[in-house]
Amino acid sequence: MGGIPVVISSRTDRFFIGLMYAVLTLAGLACLFPLLYVISVSLTPITEVLRSGGFIIIPREVTFSAYRMFLTDARIPEAYKVTTFITLVGTVINMLLTTLTAYPLSKPYLPGRKWLLLFFLFPMLFTAGVIPTYLIVKSAGLINSLWALILPMAITTYNMTLMRAFFASVSEELFEAARIDGAGEMRTLLQIALPVSLPIFTTISLFYGVSHWNEFFGAIMYITTGSKLPLQVVLKAILLGAEQMHDMAEFTVPTETLKMAAVVLTAAPIVVVYPFIQRYFTQGMLLGAIKG
Repeated sequence: MGGIPVVISSRTDRFFIGLMYAVLTLAGLACLFPLLYVISVSLTPITEVLRSGGFIIIPREVTFSAYRMFLTDARIPEAYKVTTFITLVGTVINMLLTTLTAYPLSKPYLPGRKWLLLFFLFPMLFTAGVIPTYLIVKSAGLINSLWALILPMAITTYNMTLMRAFFASVSEELFEAARIDGAGEMRTLLQIALPVSLPIFTTISLFYGVSHWNEFFGAIMYITTGSKLPLQVVLKAILLGAEQMHDMAEFTVPTETLKMAAVVLTAAPIVVVYPFIQRYFTQGMLLGAIKG
């Protein structure tokens, strides 16, 4: 892990480096504070919530009543299954279609390339709207089907454009060498383009995955069966029910505590996965910004 050594030659340099560390420390604390607040409130008993007015950083007492309420609800396991399904299957379909679209559009020798690019970019600027989309989904027979949460957004033009720009930035000499060796376009894509595009591939996968995991609006529009509702909608329904019970003085868990517990349950899987792909995500964002 070699690097270029930093030589501190003057008092001004030491002051600047110290100031930089101080600013970064404050920025890190500013990012950490909301997370600490959410977790603390989700673990706080009702007595301490009332005593502190709802603002708690480090709880004196800890209770898992909010989590217990969510996790003992029969709808939560089924909602996790639904959300996991649409996230995994949806992301695979997204990446397959995005890759197979972006790769040929990155080749200047593709016949009609400019018109195809216009075909993809025009709907990105002028969308049809919610009602036409609903009518298309209904005509396709996807109402109350999990595929209604996957297929309408099977490919996003913005993500496809990022991947196309990355493919276009890869040295053409690599592809020419593969063609000389007798490789076709599909083999070149699988053995040359994808291995060198791992950062942007991982980044776009994360974009798609988080979008599917947070599915809410589409489920409200297209899903009518409770067992097919994703996690976000089920958590919202539980919170609404808890607020009504709290208004009738029949509930002992604060609604604010429930909301924070819902945030933790929703974000936990993404938080667990993100550290493993952070390196590729950072590289993909930087390369996409520079090469796009």
